[in-house]
Amino acid sequence: QVQLVESGGGLVQAGGSLRLSCAASGRIFNIDTMGWYRQAPENQRELVATITSGGTTNYADPVKGRFTISRDNAKNTVYLEMNSLKLEDTAVYYCNAIIWVRRIGGINVNDYWGQGTQVTVSS
Repeated sequence: QVQLVESGGGLVQAGGSLRLSCAASGRIFNIDTMGWYRQAPENQRELVATITSGGTTNYADPVKGRFTISRDNAKNTVYLEMNSLKLEDTAVYYCNAIIWVRRIGGINVNDYWGQGTQVTVSS
């Protein structure tokens, strides 16, 4: 099977920085787009940023200019550098990846999610 394991969340003051990491492991043949989503209490899960295997990035408007997504294909890992954090960035952050998985008889593609990591920004 495949797992996505996130790390790097925590408590930070407004204006501070955090770096999230998400490592994929398992019977991975290839990883397509990877991304970060977040969900604040009583809100729907929303896109934060995505990055393709070729390095093309996409950001939600609220985080443009403050957050940077990157990936290390050799390590099957995606990162989210978060700067100038605001109170409204408080949420559980989820890693997502579209992964081609080796299975008996072939390869198939699935959409995988991490367990989530809490980011809390205080005033």
